[in-house]
Order: sequence, then structure tokens, then C-alpha cells
Amino acid sequence: MQVHFHGAAGEVTGSMHLVEAAGKRILLDCGLIQGSREAEARNAEPFPFDPATLDAVVLSHAHIDHIGRLPLLVKRGFRGPIHTQGASAELLPIMLLDAASLSESEAERANRHRRRGEPDAQPLFSEEDVHAAMKQVRPLPYDERTTILPGVDIALRDAGHILGSAIVELWADGRKLVFSGDLGPKGTPILRDPTVVKQADLLLMESTYGDRNHRDRPETIRELGAIFEHAWRDRGNVLIPAFAVGRTQELLYWFARNWDAWKLSRWRIFLDSPMAAKVIGVYARHHGLFDEDARRVWAQSPNPFRLPNLHVAETVQQSMAINQIENGAIVIAGSGMANGGRIQHHLRYNLGRRNAHVVFVGYQAEGTLGRRLVDGAKWVRIHGRDYRVNAQRHTVGGLSAHTDQQGLLAWYGNFQPAPPLVLVHGEDRAREALAGEIGERHGVPVELARPGMVVDV
Repeated sequence: MQVHFHGAAGEVTGSMHLVEAAGKRILLDCGLIQGSREAEARNAEPFPFDPATLDAVVLSHAHIDHIGRLPLLVKRGFRGPIHTQGASAELLPIMLLDAASLSESEAERANRHRRRGEPDAQPLFSEEDVHAAMKQVRPLPYDERTTILPGVDIALRDAGHILGSAIVELWADGRKLVFSGDLGPKGTPILRDPTVVKQADLLLMESTYGDRNHRDRPETIRELGAIFEHAWRDRGNVLIPAFAVGRTQELLYWFARNWDAWKLSRWRIFLDSPMAAKVIGVYARHHGLFDEDARRVWAQSPNPFRLPNLHVAETVQQSMAINQIENGAIVIAGSGMANGGRIQHHLRYNLGRRNAHVVFVGYQAEGTLGRRLVDGAKWVRIHGRDYRVNAQRHTVGGLSAHTDQQGLLAWYGNFQPAPPLVLVHGEDRAREALAGEIGERHGVPVELARPGMVVDV
């Protein structure tokens, strides 16, 4: 068995790893590269392998940095099955159709401003490409070992990251490979804790927060409540860039849990994301995957997804109307890194206001608008115009859907014996810190994945 590393190998986005085993070729994830314009331009480049030679794809979960090049893979010749957990299979078309729409809009905007002689910008893929890819999806349950190809078995275990997220166990050639996907922290609302896995001949593990620990969740919740109180006294709006899958649902969960304490009835709460509204439907259909506490909250009032003053903006007109509100609005909108989507329009209207508050509740990759705001930029460019940043900015780290260094060390510590390890899905500073901790504690070889690197299992 060999593993070839082609994405999220020295960066956080673009997850893609090719496994060759039992005479077959299996691709783990096929994610979109996110960040700067130069980084995102790499998405259109040829794959470092011929898609037609792949026998199967296995997806760890439905975040766009793990699935976003799937329609392109099919467009360029992949014809095999796409395996993923059942809830993820329902999320795939929602996420990918939204990505297709964004790509088409960005191409149209670029063509309106292109210089004479420049070639037309083309979307990365179309809605038709998404529909074609969905015909190849094969949903799988958690915790069943399944033969997906002759000589190749997989099992999906709950990763506790978002609904349907999975740790992938793969058996072939008498060896066992484990791919962590993205691991959630213990005690994450709604979701169950990541499954303990105890044996592997090689482990591919994410390292997004390999160099730090999150703030305690109760402290984070108090901080979030204080931000809302501060913003109310300031008579301003609160903008929260949030991924449509995972973070949005967790925020609504905490809103329901703290409805009275945060005096949320006085606010107008907007979920400005048609995609997030569809995702909520998937969560509702799969509430059997929730943890015990979330099932109790689900049955209580107010239901997190049906708050009495929650307004879902589905049309462009409804989204535009929000920007006429100068105070008293909490707006949750994508994208989570503010590098696209409707949140950019709300930022344009609010960044210049000193009484506005922008709350970041997730990881902001290098090169994104969110990262520039978190790093304290005084001016930012949105849709070709520069905007002064007067709004107050808050980074609330304890709501991350990724576990932290302590959580990664604890999860790895369950393996007996400790397996050799390749760290993926992390910037070098985070990976180096985690590699040092694991090497010191367990004395095992730890490698940092690089594009084109090959490891034998």
C-alpha cells in the first residue's frame, strides 16, 4: 500500500490523498483550495493524476475544502463510486450547487471587469457537473466494514466534526490505514465525540490547531453573551461569518440554550443563507446522530432551528433588505472565512460603523478576507472597492469544530501501539508543534505531508 499526498499537505484546505493498494487507486477527499486569489487559481490546474484511472473516491465529510473539486474530477473523467456517510451524501449537493453558483457569479463579475484582449473567465464547474457527480455517490452508514473494491475494505467512524463527518479506516494488502478526516472536540454541541480508534499501520491525521488549545467552552459562551450585550448597548449590528454546515447549527443551538440569559428576544436574528436553511433540513432528518444533550434541547422550546425571531433570507431581495437595518440585527451568513458569499455584502455596509461588531467563530485561512480582518487590517478590498474598517472585531476560538492540540494528542494516545504518523491539513507552524509533542511522548516517526510525497504502509 502506498499513499500519495496531493492536497492539504502544508496548508489547511484542498484535502486530497491518493491510496494505491490491492491493484486499485482510491482517492481520499477531493477538496477545494481556499485562500488568496493565487491559491484558488490552482483549483483549475490539471490533477496530478489521471482521474479516469481512479477506482473509487472516499469522502471524510461535506465541507467544501474536502469535496469542492469533486464535480471537476468527474468532468475530467472519473467514473467510479463516491463513498461517504449517509448524512454527508445529503449535504453534498447542497454544498456543491452553492459552490457552482458562486463560481459562476465570480466568473461573470470578472468578465464584466476584464480588460480588452483578456480571455473570458470560466467557472470551475457548473450545476450540470454537480448533478453528474451526484449520480456516482454511494451512501454508507457508520460502523460497518464494507468491501468497496476487490481486496479493499473501509469503515466510517464518527469524527464529531460536522454532521456525517467520518474517520476512514481502510484495509488492503494485509495493512490498515486510518485517515482522521477533521476531528471535532469532545463535548461539541449536537455532535457525538470522535470515535476512539486503537490500531493502524499508518495514520494520516489533521493538525489544524496542532500548536494551540482552545478556550474552555463555558468561558467562550460567556464571551459570546458579553459581545451581544456590548453590541446592544452600542446600538449596532453583529455580523457572524459562519460555514453553512456545522458552525451555523451550533450557533443556533447556543442561541436556544441561552435565549433568556442573552435577552435574544430583543434582537432580529437573520440566517442569510439559502444553503444553511437546506442544511438545517438535513440536520433535522438526521437528529438520530445527535448527542444526548442535543436530543433533549431539540425537544424543548425554543427549538434551535425554529427560534421565534429567526428570519431566513433565501432570496437576494431579502438579503439586500437586511442592509437597511442599522442596529439590533444579528446576521449569520457565509462564507465562514468571508472570502465569498453574502457576508461580504453585509461587511461592505457595516465595516465602516464603529458600533458594528464582527465575530469570527472559526478558522481563517491565510489569504482570506476573514484572516485579514482578524489580523487587524485597517482597509480591506471587497468587490473591487476599498473599505475602511472601523467595526469592532472579536475572535471567539472556543467554538471551533476542530479539536485542539490537547484533543489531538489525546485521540492519538488511544492507539496501541502508537502508529507512524503523517500530519496533514495544517500550516507548518501547527504541524511542527504537534509533531514535536508526539515525537517526544511516543517516540514514533512523524512526517509532515508535502505535495507529491509518497509513503509506503
